[in-house]
Amino acid sequence: MLSRQKWATLLRRRRLLGKRMNPPTSLARLAYTTTTNSTPDTYDVCVIGGGHAGCEAATGAARTGARTVLLTQRIDTVGELSCNPSIGGVGKGTLVREVDALDGVMGRVADKAGIQFRMLNASKGAAVWGPRAQVDRKIYKHHMQNIIFAYPNLDVRAASVFDLVFDNSAAPSTSTSSPIWGTVTGVRLETGDVIKCSKVVICTGTFLGAEISLPGMRRIPAGRIGEAPSMGLSASLHAAGFKLGRLQTGTPARLDKHSIDFSRMERQDGDEQPQPFSFIHREVDHAKNQIPCYQTRTTPETHRLIRESMHLSVHIQETKKGPRYCPSLEAKITRFGHKGSHTIWLEPEGYDSDMIYPNGLSCSMPEELQEPMMRTIPGLEQVKMLRPAYGVEYDHVDPRELTMTLETKRIKGLYLAGQINGTTGYEEAAAQGCLAGINAGLAARGRPPMVLTRADGFLGVMVDDLIGKGAEEPYRMFTSRSEYRMTLRSDNADMRLTEIGHSAGIVNPDRWVAFVNDKDAIQRGTELLTNVVLSPQGWGKYGFEIGRDGIMRSAYDILKIPGVTAADLMRSGAVPGLDLVESHIRARIDIEASYAPHLPRQLADLALFHADESLLLDPDMDYSQVQGLSDEVRERLQKVRPTTLGAVKRMEGMTPTSAIYLLKHARRTWRATAEQAVRSTDHRSLLKAVTT
Repeated sequence: MLSRQKWATLLRRRRLLGKRMNPPTSLARLAYTTTTNSTPDTYDVCVIGGGHAGCEAATGAARTGARTVLLTQRIDTVGELSCNPSIGGVGKGTLVREVDALDGVMGRVADKAGIQFRMLNASKGAAVWGPRAQVDRKIYKHHMQNIIFAYPNLDVRAASVFDLVFDNSAAPSTSTSSPIWGTVTGVRLETGDVIKCSKVVICTGTFLGAEISLPGMRRIPAGRIGEAPSMGLSASLHAAGFKLGRLQTGTPARLDKHSIDFSRMERQDGDEQPQPFSFIHREVDHAKNQIPCYQTRTTPETHRLIRESMHLSVHIQETKKGPRYCPSLEAKITRFGHKGSHTIWLEPEGYDSDMIYPNGLSCSMPEELQEPMMRTIPGLEQVKMLRPAYGVEYDHVDPRELTMTLETKRIKGLYLAGQINGTTGYEEAAAQGCLAGINAGLAARGRPPMVLTRADGFLGVMVDDLIGKGAEEPYRMFTSRSEYRMTLRSDNADMRLTEIGHSAGIVNPDRWVAFVNDKDAIQRGTELLTNVVLSPQGWGKYGFEIGRDGIMRSAYDILKIPGVTAADLMRSGAVPGLDLVESHIRARIDIEASYAPHLPRQLADLALFHADESLLLDPDMDYSQVQGLSDEVRERLQKVRPTTLGAVKRMEGMTPTSAIYLLKHARRTWRATAEQAVRSTDHRSLLKAVTT
């Protein structure tokens, strides 16, 4: 352990060097190359950025039949895991399943690259399960690039986008209450070449106007180590009138696994029977070769050293918001000063990698202080740091500028996805990219949009939260954000979304066949169980003890008893033919049966939700003409421009009285069909609904 005297010496040395210190060589080098086709072509959709949002946006647009191009500064970084080597988690894993249900690519690639799979919250109900996988960085990127580079209707180019090209004269609306600044007609590269397109999806991640906060007090323009930021796009968006904010994130140091004493830590192995992310997979590639993770904790000495060097971290001193749910170590110690320790997970980066990712140790301390700090943690007493931690600060657009399709209200044909909308995490980015890309492609092809509501999936919840409430801090998906999580589970994402995707024409025929087969198998298995009906005495003969109340119960009813599974019924022999039902289908029937007693209340809530969503509002409504509204409420409405009564009720700061004033105004101004629906709404029930 580092003595107080040695720690003080390091701090004094740092103060003496001050700003004269050069950044470490590993952080100072920036590789920046711009190449482009000498004869740019015309596309339907242009996707900017090759991260998780960009990969899903590009493939999503291509699935609609739109001719799509993915532009990225470096082709070799397409599909890069820029921070943690994992996919999924609580809430996040459901998003991955939803992307897969819409025929996205993240889940399929994670199944091939995963080196440890765990179902988080497995001891609880399926509504809060969180599929998660540690992944091998190299394998993940390899499989993602194999898919992207061979995807139908998709070209990939190495190019740096400097600006967007607009046609201001082609703005389709002259409304003064909701002005449209212009329409996208293409993108301009740094070479000066213009690629023409009718739709653009920006997926720049942390690269938009980005700066890296190097260990200590230095900064360089970069979105990731060795890669330049996107500066021209920030200026272009600002010129169009978008409200830009600044957010922060960071990545921890990378450690040499040979310098770590894992015997002093708690070992965590993967599940014996890993569950794939993708609904078209029955198993994962490396189920028999999973690698353990290890858990340790910080100590009071760790916290003392952090506090003493806090003044040397520019990242923590600024006012920009960092992630609440994945904060830097400095932020955790500041916010939770009463806690004596914080959990650290040591995660392998791959089969052939010597690097360990210390999840929970993100910081921007001076480089020479990071290793001594880490050596105060059990198991890391002799640790060697291979790469220091650093912070990133970047621009984001207020997501209240967007519609439910993730198209901007201000510029027609421009879509935003990922961290540019104020979210954090691979999974949130991928889900937005999937939705934005699909809608950009559908619009380019002249087809109706694909809109997902809060009742459809976590993706709908996330988008509704973002466009209605904005993102004052990086947004992360949790199951608790959904009021309908009993029906929005990770296990049934395909049953909720694949038919929607098929109707939009973005689901591959092979996936559709697999979905139909699973749906039919679940229905047949359920019918098999409901057709076996016995008395309590009859079930007792098969080993299922039930109160002798004389009520006849089906085998499906027996599944509603906690702890009883279809496998138990199969072993008992009570349901002939159940052994012919595949195990993964039986598992899905188990979950559906366990939630069946609770669904009537959820379905009633969903009916109320759909009733509110069916009351449409004019997006060009002039809120200054709505009598009785306060200036604060008018300002909020002007910024969000909700399109349904349900969206109004979910807005922050909306009072029951304001909702009624808006309803009265809408009665006078809505089109006839909307007016008829509104007349059936009782003000008293509205008042009750808004206040609950």
